[in-house]
Amino acid sequence: MTTSDSHGSHAAPLIENHTVDYVPLAERHGRARDLFTLWFSTNIAPLPIVTGAMVVQVFHLNLLWGLVAIALGHMIGGVVIALASAQGPRMGIPQMVQSRGQFGRFGALLIVFFAALIYVGFFISNIVLAGQSIHGMLPSVPLPAGVVIGALSATAIGVIGYRFIHTLNRIGTWVMGAALLAGFIMIFSSQLPLDFFSRGSFNLSGWLATICLGIIWQISFSPYVSDYSRYLPCDIGFAKPFWATYFGATLGTILSFSFGAVAVLATPEGTEAMVAVKQATGVLGPILMLLFLLNIISHNALNLYGAVLSIVTSIQTFAGNWTPSIKVRVMLATVILTGCCITAVGASSGFIGQFIGLILTLLIVLVPWASINLIDFYLIKRGSYDIASIFSSDGGIYGRFNPHAIIAYFIAKRVCLALQKKDREIALHGFESGRIVRLPGGEYIEVHQPVDEYERWKLVTFNEYKPLMIRPNAKGKITAPERLRARMSHWFFEDRIAPVTRTELERQSHDHH
Repeated sequence: MTTSDSHGSHAAPLIENHTVDYVPLAERHGRARDLFTLWFSTNIAPLPIVTGAMVVQVFHLNLLWGLVAIALGHMIGGVVIALASAQGPRMGIPQMVQSRGQFGRFGALLIVFFAALIYVGFFISNIVLAGQSIHGMLPSVPLPAGVVIGALSATAIGVIGYRFIHTLNRIGTWVMGAALLAGFIMIFSSQLPLDFFSRGSFNLSGWLATICLGIIWQISFSPYVSDYSRYLPCDIGFAKPFWATYFGATLGTILSFSFGAVAVLATPEGTEAMVAVKQATGVLGPILMLLFLLNIISHNALNLYGAVLSIVTSIQTFAGNWTPSIKVRVMLATVILTGCCITAVGASSGFIGQFIGLILTLLIVLVPWASINLIDFYLIKRGSYDIASIFSSDGGIYGRFNPHAIIAYFIAKRVCLALQKKDREIALHGFESGRIVRLPGGEYIEVHQPVDEYERWKLVTFNEYKPLMIRPNAKGKITAPERLRARMSHWFFEDRIAPVTRTELERQSHDHH
């Protein structure tokens, strides 16, 4: 029996005792393959299926090029989530707490805040989706009641914690995997539309957008992926958790994205994604809808679990010796549950799309965070951190703030703005040639070499993201989420380079320079 096996044989409590504190070596348990089932089952859900349908409906790719882009994007992004997961057994602490080693005790609070916002946003979106699913299957159950049922179910799983989440996903891997396989068989055994393989075509912008979507999808899990690997024995190494997480996350999402694309191709053009799934799978459709509902609830427990850990991390930043008990964790979960239910019940029909848009915007923060985290862990500190300093009230050797990381962020932002400004000038005026010409009037100018249409196409986008204006809802009230969206939008987009407009390009085409 290996060391890791002996650890895994110890009985562990059903309800998790640890929150954001260090998991002692004597209490480590579990196997690396549990990470495969967790991330595989988590990604067999309606949201990745609907997102996969976008490959055909929005990006207009055909089946072959769509599947290639889906696989390539998730395989690239999966490296990030797997590298983050492999840190858990070595560190024994949640991912957000580990960020203190890069940004300092108080400097990490900004990252923790954004992570908590993402957890809460996805939790609300999923309980709205769960409520709609319950109401659709049982019309006698009012939508608000369905929302509450979905929220309470996810909360019960999230409060119990780590061990129960892994148990559910071990079961879910076989059930959801078999259901998705049966769905594929049902679709391909039916009569397919004549344009099933020919609908859409290859286009570079759609193909690259699909790849980027897959990469971002995987990166979005990185803030909390090691929360579920930190209980594994320390001597399990890096390779086992890396590959278990990598194959679980990539296979689950590739299958779900592909299923969404296949389902919409098997139905008339323009059919909504989940309606297409129900129609294309025939008699299996209602069963799939029920399984998807159960998986939404199970997956949503991860969002609540992460939100509680983020709030605990924030409080502990100011109360260094505080370790919350199970009762405190239940109280925090209850507060989050109540606030999310109130928001979800009163949400407008477009709430999910609006909130998901905000959450995807927050990835602007998470992408550089993931880069700093991985470079610091694997290349600079090589996995060697002082755990005592991470929990020290003064930050220990990492201090309250890490000025290097903060300065690096703002320098990178200024460099990006400068590069955007340079691209704008090239799109309008072309490349500097170094030739100085004297005009008849005595004025000296530099002759620019114009760019061709392809180069201009690569440099120009007409989509401008401006700070949002605060607007009242249909009842004339300005809600708290609307205020938050506007403030976050100003923080992200107030300092920006405006894209080139069509008018500017047309005017420049008549320029004799």
